[in-house]
Amino acid sequence: MPTRHVINASVSPKGSLETLSQREVHQLSAAGSGSVYELFRQCALAILNTGARIDNAKTILDAYRDFEVRIHQQDRGVRLELLNAPADAFVDGEMIASTREMLFSALRDIVYTANELDNQRIDLSTSQGITDYVFHLLRNARTLRPGVEPKIVVCWGGHSISTEEYKYTKRVGHELGLRSLDVCTGCGPGVMKGPMKGATIGHAKQRMHGGRYLGLTEPGIIAAEAPNPIVNELVILPDIEKRLEAFVRVGHGIIIFPGGVGTAEEFLYLLGILMHPDNQGLPFPVVLTGPKSATPYLQQLHEFVGATLGEAAQRRYQIIINDPAEVARLMAQGLKEVKQFRRERNDAFHFNWLLKIDEGFQRPFDPTHDNMAGLKLSRALPPHELAANLRRAFSGIVAGNVKEKGVRLIEQHGPYEIHGDSAVMGPLDELLQAFVQQHRMKLPGGAAYAPCYRVATAAMA
Repeated sequence: MPTRHVINASVSPKGSLETLSQREVHQLSAAGSGSVYELFRQCALAILNTGARIDNAKTILDAYRDFEVRIHQQDRGVRLELLNAPADAFVDGEMIASTREMLFSALRDIVYTANELDNQRIDLSTSQGITDYVFHLLRNARTLRPGVEPKIVVCWGGHSISTEEYKYTKRVGHELGLRSLDVCTGCGPGVMKGPMKGATIGHAKQRMHGGRYLGLTEPGIIAAEAPNPIVNELVILPDIEKRLEAFVRVGHGIIIFPGGVGTAEEFLYLLGILMHPDNQGLPFPVVLTGPKSATPYLQQLHEFVGATLGEAAQRRYQIIINDPAEVARLMAQGLKEVKQFRRERNDAFHFNWLLKIDEGFQRPFDPTHDNMAGLKLSRALPPHELAANLRRAFSGIVAGNVKEKGVRLIEQHGPYEIHGDSAVMGPLDELLQAFVQQHRMKLPGGAAYAPCYRVATAAMA
């Protein structure tokens, strides 16, 4: 960890946050609901570290243990007092504008989540209730814009990728921007930054104002993937499952770039949903793409899907190698089909209500050692259910790699054990080994990757 430079400062929102009540301020104070305060403190610290090349939540939290946030209610609104804050978030004593916007976005979302869970207006015990919650949180964040034609392209991929892969994501983003399409990502570095950066140039060339660079994240991963400064709309969902649902509800098409286990998790989540019988015939363009050097990665991911979920899953996406313009053209054409489909069925452009998402994809998965070992990974399961469990397995590996709780569990109890029949575990082990060999599980600046998992093959089911 480099030498720390810290600063004390006082900041106020720029018309982006309504006045908080005394109860809400109390919730966020260290003397009030400690868990809510600590959650906001963690997210605030990650945002203030935007641009830092640190991909481990525990490292950041340990380095700034004396960082404090004090929330003050004033007649004019809210003021945040920051103590021992990372100095890189300031220029000549003034907080960078994008950092300030994201800081108060985090405050907005955490206050909203705490209040919604407290007042129980939404029933989170049902699938529809969870979807309603995601809708209300996005609406509260002013993310949903009725009447705007479908043009939000979600880009998924790794936060730690090669220079060539990063440049390719910028080229794809540039082509999307030239077609006046907006970009939504997980808001961090790597693939989450490149398409946004490229799109800004494409939008500028088209003299397009108001381009949207939407970042969706969650507290458990925000420190590992601190928001990049291009994000102009930040939303913090309470857990990974609601974050993933937000992606597929607000996005109109998805591009998947090279990545590691986090990308595989997202990809399997998406395939599991699209393979549900109720979603047959629902248009949702999906493209896997990368530069020529990423061909082995894309092919291996494609083969893994075929070996575990079958050809039907492979037909839900297209693979395009080293052709950014074709990726953008295909996506633009797919969005026209989405628009026509939703218009015919009177579905909203801004929120995909017709998409069926089973509760199994919505319930938060706690990656304890027992839960990881208890996952059912068998070809005997319906493909969309197997996809859900594979997604959980990858989610646990992500937690063990970068999330504070997961990292600490691995330190205390050793690697996770993942069990399943050989028809699934063989391809899974091959894919994970390939990720390690291609350095897709190695964090920048860290030591050689030590697996946080062990694949245990059982007899064929």
